[in-house]
Amino acid sequence: MEEVETKKPKKTTTSSSRNCSTCNQRRAALKRPKTLEQICRECFYSVFEEEIHRVIVDNQLFKPGERVAIGASGGKDSTVLAYVLSELNRRHNYGLDLFLLSIDEGITGYRDDSLETVKRNEVQYGLPLKVVSYKDLYGWTMDDIVKIIGLKNNCTFCGVFRRQALDRGATLLKVDKLATGHNADDMAETILLNILRGDIARLGRCTSITTGEDGPIPRCKPFKYTYEKEIVIYPCLYVPLRIYSPNAYRGFAREFIKDLERIRPRAILDIIKSGENFRISTSTKMPEQGTCERCGYISSQKWCKACVLLDGLNRGLPKLGIGRTKGNDGHPKEKPINGTKNMQSKPCGTLDF
Repeated sequence: MEEVETKKPKKTTTSSSRNCSTCNQRRAALKRPKTLEQICRECFYSVFEEEIHRVIVDNQLFKPGERVAIGASGGKDSTVLAYVLSELNRRHNYGLDLFLLSIDEGITGYRDDSLETVKRNEVQYGLPLKVVSYKDLYGWTMDDIVKIIGLKNNCTFCGVFRRQALDRGATLLKVDKLATGHNADDMAETILLNILRGDIARLGRCTSITTGEDGPIPRCKPFKYTYEKEIVIYPCLYVPLRIYSPNAYRGFAREFIKDLERIRPRAILDIIKSGENFRISTSTKMPEQGTCERCGYISSQKWCKACVLLDGLNRGLPKLGIGRTKGNDGHPKEKPINGTKNMQSKPCGTLDF
């Protein structure tokens, strides 16, 4: 007697498990890193843009008629920010005059390529572009600085100079605000770093979506609650590597944040929320904000950090202002390095126009 082969019934899956959790019509194409929702591509674009619009409106980041510079590095965050701000400005009639502001640090093989991306953005988005270079501002490129200081402390120079260069470029453009592409991951990393360093002053202001409101040009972060993974998904852009920051302290915080995110996706937003809820005792003495006697830039010391670093470079003392560099007599204890440029010291932030 022949055995009759019986086929096992196929497991059926409901269409709801395949459909977008937002529209329930189109097939889900991805899982949102932020909420783990299954969502289609069209709904992802819509939700991504709408969330940023709500952040802008709820926090009153801009006013009609304002001139806004977008810090454009050519990387994923600033490129997506430029597109989204341009699109939302048109769609919701913000009434903003938008500009691209890019800083050329003078890093061969890194900034050259990313500046080309920014120049393409200028054409694609129809936004005027202003490029300001370290060479013009300080008389030094990062390539020059790395030859003298090496790779260990170069991030200090680049970070300090870049922050001030953005402000100086924004001043040249005569804008009312500067928008940067700092995202939720960046915010969580900064909060964690300031906790680890015990930097109460910075911890108290690093969670603000708008900073520098008491200064000449406030900075705002429309991507404050936007996950880096979703910014990557949005355009699938190429991101240039930071070739001069192999051992950056922030990198360790970034890895820790990513580990937390893998365990609990909401960890990033939870850290931001915790940072927002930190309260500093009124009895805690905070550094007083003043202006640099040399260049007029915001500083809590007689000279701002950029002027101290620049003075050290020009005097052949590149480690001046990094760690402990003074002896008991108050004079720098490091000796000038042979081959360092013998330049007339020039106040930081000045342009030879």
